[in-house]
Amino acid sequence: MEPFGKRLKELREQEHKTQVDMAKLLQCTDRHYQRMEYGYVNVPSLTLIFLADYFHVTTDYLLGRED
Repeated sequence: MEPFGKRLKELREQEHKTQVDMAKLLQCTDRHYQRMEYGYVNVPSLTLIFLADYFHVTTDYLLGRED
């Protein structure tokens, strides 16, 4: 799993959200969200920014560029 997917999963679990919850939030299918966590999908920049804001982290943190 890529750093992005690993961190996304960790943040989701910290917030006690399911993959279904996140898919609804992002207005995508459950399967598409799963593929994001597994690193099979290139996440658009606007989605990346949205997720960073939602979890109160930086985009660099989500991408594994900083701790």
